[in-house]
Amino acid sequence: MIEKRPLVPARLRKPPREGFSWVDRRFLREHAPFLSREAVLLYFFLAAVSDKHGLSFWGDATTAAYLKVDPATLVGARLELAQRDLVACARKGPLVQVLALPDAAAASRGSSQSLGEILRDIVEGKP
Repeated sequence: MIEKRPLVPARLRKPPREGFSWVDRRFLREHAPFLSREAVLLYFFLAAVSDKHGLSFWGDATTAAYLKVDPATLVGARLELAQRDLVACARKGPLVQVLALPDAAAASRGSSQSLGEILRDIVEGKP
């Protein structure tokens, strides 16, 4: 059985103060313009399939099939989301956590990790 434990407990998502969906409107204003179409699509998909803590256990092959993208495109989209601090990924297995949106200042700074560091972590099996 897969253990369901948030990867980043301090960043559990909550329904937004404005609107009615699980997707905070700030995502559209502060993040979507800087993401590829595939990353935006993946974010909405993960928001739709994740549990109340933002956890999703969908594997890459299944997710890619649903989104009608190739696996490499899916990995690139997930990297974009991780770089903007929108998702956290487990070291092993398909676990992804949709995070509460970072504050506006953090969003403008982006991730403290370079793309090279993120790619190296994925190759080494780190989140």
